Amino acid sequence: MRKLMMALVGATALVAASVTGALAEGKKAEVLHWWTSGGEAAAVKELAKAFNAAGGEWVDTAIAGSGSTARPIGINRIIGGNPPAAMQFNTGTQMNDLAQQGLLRPLDDLAKEQDWKSVLTPSFYQAIQYNGHIYGAPINDHGQNWLFYSKPVFAKAGVTAEPKTWDEMFAALDKIKAAGLIPVAVGGQPWQLQLMFNAILLGEGGKDLYGKVWKDLDTSAVKSDKFKHVAEVFAKLRNYQDTGSPNRDWNVATGMLIDGKAGIQFMGDWAKGEFIHAGLAADKDFGCILGPGESNFMMGGDIFVFPVLKDKATTDAQTLLATVIMSKEGQVAFNSKKGSVPVRLDVDTSKLDACAQKGLTALKDPSRQILTSDVLTPQDIVQTEQDLVAQYWTTPSMTADQFADQFAKVIEQAK
Repeated sequence: MRKLMMALVGATALVAASVTGALAEGKKAEVLHWWTSGGEAAAVKELAKAFNAAGGEWVDTAIAGSGSTARPIGINRIIGGNPPAAMQFNTGTQMNDLAQQGLLRPLDDLAKEQDWKSVLTPSFYQAIQYNGHIYGAPINDHGQNWLFYSKPVFAKAGVTAEPKTWDEMFAALDKIKAAGLIPVAVGGQPWQLQLMFNAILLGEGGKDLYGKVWKDLDTSAVKSDKFKHVAEVFAKLRNYQDTGSPNRDWNVATGMLIDGKAGIQFMGDWAKGEFIHAGLAADKDFGCILGPGESNFMMGGDIFVFPVLKDKATTDAQTLLATVIMSKEGQVAFNSKKGSVPVRLDVDTSKLDACAQKGLTALKDPSRQILTSDVLTPQDIVQTEQDLVAQYWTTPSMTADQFADQFAKVIEQAK
């Protein structure tokens, strides 16, 4: 642990040394993002520290809530002519409309100079492009289909083994409920519910079905018995939530596991940043599962885009920030706090925690990898399906057949 801390302390100095002095003189950059929870804020602090050490001046614009709150604010600023120097987006198609309108700065020259292609997976390298041009600087690789569980809650409820199947998981949830604890910490916001549904779709439905649904937009797959079974598993989890779940923020739900009040949570590995921030250790205080079912890895993450600006000093600051974001040291310092793993393939990951090592093992096996719906699917379809998933969750009278029919109808109407 001491060696890890010393490595992180030295990271900002290494970033500073890797950036030329000419580039680093007086570069102020307003950075708009939605990282406001404890673990997220700690990670942002590392990135800001690295940027400042390299000669920049980080001006923080943090918008509480989630991307669904922050993105419209940032987009309106960009369209309205008052853009920040940099803005966070999720990896994928969210940036495409702005890029299409010519409002984002292409990063082709910088990416070529720093050889981003050789240090990113092909799928991530493709995901930061629009129409053949690079517009995003990726900061992390987030696994989005993790199931986290509280080891103390499992022990109190008499759950002695990590569930591998949904039959085993429901048996464990019944024990947690009987022990007077909350089985599933649910954040009843549409994006969180869709994340939970997608995790079940990938694990229980399998990679092939997940790809047919989100990549191929295959309505016959959506109407299949296997998809309907996934919907039934998802719906059954309603019985294990608590009454406080509607509109609960994700980090509050994570806090329920940290405080020993709830058993499990479906969430991306940014939740791990909250456990770390609370002083808990993977495989000791909490566990993590890619599943139940097929142990695949749903790849997502965050990027920064850089609006087109006329001011040379701020444009230079954008270049500096993109360089820091893609530096080995910046990636390690940020991701060690965030709970994610570096998106670069050439960094030392030996000191990352047990859950990160599970993710890295999956990332070494292409057969276990698939991208998030945000990357695979047009945003209008993603948003409409997200609302439908939330409606299904909050409408117990809706059957799996009805849900599948409406899901397929959204795809058919979008084609």
